[in-house]
Amino acid sequence: MSAPDNPVYKTQSPILFIIFNRPDTTQRVFDKIKETQPQRLYVAADGPRATKPAEAGMCEQARAIINQVDWPCEVKTLFRDSNLGCKHAVSSAIDWYFENEEEGIILEDDCLPANDFFRYCDTMLERYRYDTRIRHVGGCNLQMGKKWGNASYYFSNMTHVWGWAGWRRVWKEYDKELSRYHSNEIRPQLETIFSDKFIVDTWEEIFNHMKADRINTWDYQLAFLNFFNNSLSVIPNVNLISNIGFGENSTHTTDANSLNANLPLGKLGDITHPLYVLPQKGADLFTLRYDFNIEARWKKYNRPKYKVKRWFKGLFK
Repeated sequence: MSAPDNPVYKTQSPILFIIFNRPDTTQRVFDKIKETQPQRLYVAADGPRATKPAEAGMCEQARAIINQVDWPCEVKTLFRDSNLGCKHAVSSAIDWYFENEEEGIILEDDCLPANDFFRYCDTMLERYRYDTRIRHVGGCNLQMGKKWGNASYYFSNMTHVWGWAGWRRVWKEYDKELSRYHSNEIRPQLETIFSDKFIVDTWEEIFNHMKADRINTWDYQLAFLNFFNNSLSVIPNVNLISNIGFGENSTHTTDANSLNANLPLGKLGDITHPLYVLPQKGADLFTLRYDFNIEARWKKYNRPKYKVKRWFKGLFK
């Protein structure tokens, strides 16, 4: 799709906006949604936690921002009275959304989109609507300026959810408990995707924590679902989402000094498509090396005392 003459693109897709207790970031993301003026806007909000008395007021302030819709738009809301937590609140909100829509855009209250994000999502949703190789459209680019190929986007095995788009055909398979998969089967499957020992170790550990319900989140489940279906994601070659929620008040992104915090937004220009539908393994490795601290772990692993320990253990295999 060509870049429009009008610099503010009006989206074709419905949007799900997931909010909670941060009226400041909610307002900033809402202002970008207001620019693109979706015809249908779904808003889901988790309820305040009983252990945090001041949170009720913050939740109400965030919900009130939706009253600023002043363009022709059908607004639907799913406001929880009590707190479900990240895992159940977000996954049930996306369930609700895809019960009503075949495809669309999902934004959380800390994912600030570029205006080009909406044009990109509209284009990808249409182009890959019936292509079952492609299961996810990611909006953020964590490559720190490096581009992969000459097209506007590349393919990846990763499932980035800081601003994304998708289809009911994928979400209907979502399993928040990962009930179809078993721990003793996972490592060999991960090794068909990743060659680095520590990346496999980390994903295996995450999987086991998810199965034991020790991580209160919804997105790792979607990542595993896509791994185990040999699927591809679409990633833009410029960053179209800035996560503005890093800090101590965040549920998961608590490190305000993270390289991935508050990344600048880029412009996509005319959208061109890759010739080959293959994952850029180098791009995924770049992302995971930072996220999983791979370089430091390999240095420790290759120290002489660890080599001796591995040799000694090998005698008894």
